[in-house]
Amino acid sequence: MRRHKQHMRLAGAALIVLATLGFSGGAKATDEIQVYNAAIADVGQFTIQQHLNFVGIGQKAPPFPGGFPSNGSLNGTPEFAYGVTDWWELGLYLPFSVQNQQFLSDAFKLRTLFVSPNADKRNLFYGINFELSYEMPKFAQTHWGLEIRPIIGVRNTDYEFIVNPIVDVGFGKYGEADFAPAVRVARKLQNDVFVGLEYYADFGKIGDFAPLAQQQHTLFAVTDFKVGDIDVDFGVGYGLTAASDRLVVKTILGYAFPVPGATSTSTDRSSASGPVNPLAHLTARSTPY
Repeated sequence: MRRHKQHMRLAGAALIVLATLGFSGGAKATDEIQVYNAAIADVGQFTIQQHLNFVGIGQKAPPFPGGFPSNGSLNGTPEFAYGVTDWWELGLYLPFSVQNQQFLSDAFKLRTLFVSPNADKRNLFYGINFELSYEMPKFAQTHWGLEIRPIIGVRNTDYEFIVNPIVDVGFGKYGEADFAPAVRVARKLQNDVFVGLEYYADFGKIGDFAPLAQQQHTLFAVTDFKVGDIDVDFGVGYGLTAASDRLVVKTILGYAFPVPGATSTSTDRSSASGPVNPLAHLTARSTPY
């Protein structure tokens, strides 16, 4: 009963944070569709993930003059990360899109993630990720952007609930701050297998949210598991509004290199659309709660 009350308080606190941050920003990119769970690479460890997301039924009109519509596009990014301490991870992304047999680069993203130490082993975990991006004209109307992604989560032996109340800020003439929250609820079936739901939204400019039909709201059915040493995150998403991509398939493949000089060869990392992510990605987990 006491633990149940603690979890109820934590869930309430997460909702309060969501409501508070609802007045400050976000824009959702399709190169990385993931809920961060605050798990990070071990100290001195390198990890790599490949994100691939296919928009089977998407927007047929460009989001802005000079941009490209999402319909039929394959979007993704290789993600490289390094564990600096047990609470700090650095990362690099090289986003891209493929459409109509044309490869388009979206330059790069740099991120720095701070979390509660040993977050993947805690019942209550938290962190914050900062991601600085330089984007190309077909992807955004501003060259420079900043994503601020708080991470708040609770888990027990069977379930986990994670909230990422994301604020996306664009700099320059067309820049604005958007609110783009992401939420994950998942159930653990066995050591390396999770199933759940993930929700991604973009409400638009903070303080002046777009009408509901112009907001993006997408619900994903997801599963995380391992194939040998490879973490796999797979999900199918359905857009709930006219401005959302109607059908999206997402995949994340992750590998953690052994730590030089370490006696253990474990390469496990937690995932959630999670999966190794800018704030700890969510792919498969084998570390018990």
